[in-house]
Amino acid sequence: MRNEVTLIAYADRLAGTLAGVRDVLAGPFAGAFGGVHVLPFFTPYDGADAGFDPVDHTSVDPRLGDWGSVRALADDVEVTVDVIVNHVSARSAQFQDAQARGAASPYADMFLTFGSVFPDGATEEDLLRIYRPRPGLPFTSFRMGQGRRFVWTTFTSEQVDIDVHSAAGAAYLRSVLDALAAAGVSMIRLDAAGYAVKTPGTSCFMTPETFAFIDELTGQAHARGLEVLVEVHSYFQRQVEIARQVDRVYDFALPPLVLHAAASGDHAPLVHWLGIRPANAVTVLDTHDGIGIVDVGPDPQTGEAGLLTADQLDALVESIHEASGGRSRAATGAAASNLDIYQVNCTFYDALGAHDARYLAARAVQLFCPGIPQVYYVGALAGRNDMELLARSGVGRDINRHRYSGPELTAELARPVVAGLLALCRFRNAHPAFGGEFEVLPAERGLHLVWTSGEQRAELVTELDTGATVLRWTAADGVHETRDLVTDPPVVG
Repeated sequence: MRNEVTLIAYADRLAGTLAGVRDVLAGPFAGAFGGVHVLPFFTPYDGADAGFDPVDHTSVDPRLGDWGSVRALADDVEVTVDVIVNHVSARSAQFQDAQARGAASPYADMFLTFGSVFPDGATEEDLLRIYRPRPGLPFTSFRMGQGRRFVWTTFTSEQVDIDVHSAAGAAYLRSVLDALAAAGVSMIRLDAAGYAVKTPGTSCFMTPETFAFIDELTGQAHARGLEVLVEVHSYFQRQVEIARQVDRVYDFALPPLVLHAAASGDHAPLVHWLGIRPANAVTVLDTHDGIGIVDVGPDPQTGEAGLLTADQLDALVESIHEASGGRSRAATGAAASNLDIYQVNCTFYDALGAHDARYLAARAVQLFCPGIPQVYYVGALAGRNDMELLARSGVGRDINRHRYSGPELTAELARPVVAGLLALCRFRNAHPAFGGEFEVLPAERGLHLVWTSGEQRAELVTELDTGATVLRWTAADGVHETRDLVTDPPVVG
């Protein structure tokens, strides 16, 4: 992947269609993003889990475009697309056939059941050991042929889990890789990969068997010219381990550590993480999901210390709720469906109290971190929590999945904080220092981050709790400096 900022977006919620995304990238976002991660555009894009429950993972929903639309987008920018490895929709043709014909179906072995994972039965201890990002056990009763089976459903009863080692499951995943490679996609994101392999007697999450599967699928992707980004929310040391085995891994520890520093003034955990984090990361502050907490907390399986203590985590969650005026509380945990036990649902802008200077300081830190920065479309527009959408859907994560109309997009682009962020992205893409060496320098308080490449230098000094920032950079006519990213953003060239 190019060393440039990438946009993350739902095609329908930002621009209506895939062609619309291409127009936005070439128009008002020109120069700010060298790539785009288009969230699921498969049939249907608006299912039970906003496209992460594909009925047909190899077809583009015709309401958004077709494979030609994806190829046209890939002609302009590098495109990342999700491969949903853990499950398919319960309404998929394969599962419908398995339900109708039972053991006679060619897809009978494609789906995991309680019996296929535990052929000799399971003890209470076996079941309690299973790690799931929702309350309760991961099984749903379905009629399969003439009888009923407990089918493995890690996330919701609408999403049935694939046996990735079965002939039908492996062939299914290969067909998805083939379709994406043929459309010119540059990188795939392995969605929910940590749950993809179920091994009796284990947590069924990020086990040695999971790593082996990720290795195997990564090899298949590389054979098709696809890079691999692994999406796993877990204890930070596991992220470091995963990074050694794949092309890219998300830095999911960065968002809560930035928010902790902004809320408390304590930058030490963030500085510590900057010294040990993997460099082959995709850096994010926000995504289509909530703000991860498990990524910085103690290991829920072993109790090993995290990047933050349990008390610091509790304070962090409360600070987000306070900064958002309590709106995030209405979208998080038992208050909303599609329950995540490890995330707080809130836009990142509202998590910082809609404070423009602190928001751009946080974005500047993200853009200075080694790796490929990704900016979520709501974050790119400094979006607020969508309480109307939350009220209509009852889905907590919808608070951060606003649907922008054309006139609304135009109005948001005129805001100084949005213009400042797009200018920061263009600065990150264009300044040659970011192709050099990174270092964290001592600071009395806050952060002091520097990139150097020969004579070229970019330097950020910031306090995330106040938003006070100094950004300096070299240019052809000398050294430039700004102390206000909102009204005086950096310009290269």
